[in-house]
Amino acid sequence: MAGHSDIHEYLADFEDIPGTRVYTAARARKGYHLNQFAMSLMKPENRQRWLADERAYINEWPMTQEQREAVLARDYNRLLDLGGNIYFLAKVFSTDGLSFVQAVSTMTGMSVEDYQAMMVAGGRSPEGQRSIKGDS
Repeated sequence: MAGHSDIHEYLADFEDIPGTRVYTAARARKGYHLNQFAMSLMKPENRQRWLADERAYINEWPMTQEQREAVLARDYNRLLDLGGNIYFLAKVFSTDGLSFVQAVSTMTGMSVEDYQAMMVAGGRSPEGQRSIKGDS
C-alpha cells in the first residue's frame, strides 16, 4: 500500500487499470449469487434445465436484474463489472459450446482469429495503457 493513506484509496486504484477488472473482495461479494449460478452449470441436470428455459432457471437465483440480463445477453464484460469471475463464467460459455478463446475474443471486439494471433504474438501492448484517468 505504499503511497496510499488508506485501504479505500489503494483499492480505488485497481479501477484505473485499462481493460482490466481486478477481482477484489468487493466484486466477489457483489457477484456471489451470479457466480453460484454459473457454478451450478457443472451439473448435467442443471445444464439441461438452463438450456431448456434460460429465463426460468436464472430467475431461481437471487441475482440482480442487471446480472440476469447480462447473463442472458452473454455480455461477459458487463458480468465482470457486476462481480462475475471469469473462471466461474466459463461454465456459462462452455454450456453454450464455446471455448475459452472464443468467449474471451467476444470481450475484446476482435475475431477469434485476430485475438488468437494477438495472444500468440505476446498479447496486447501495454504502451499507452497505464491509466484510465490518464494521469500517469
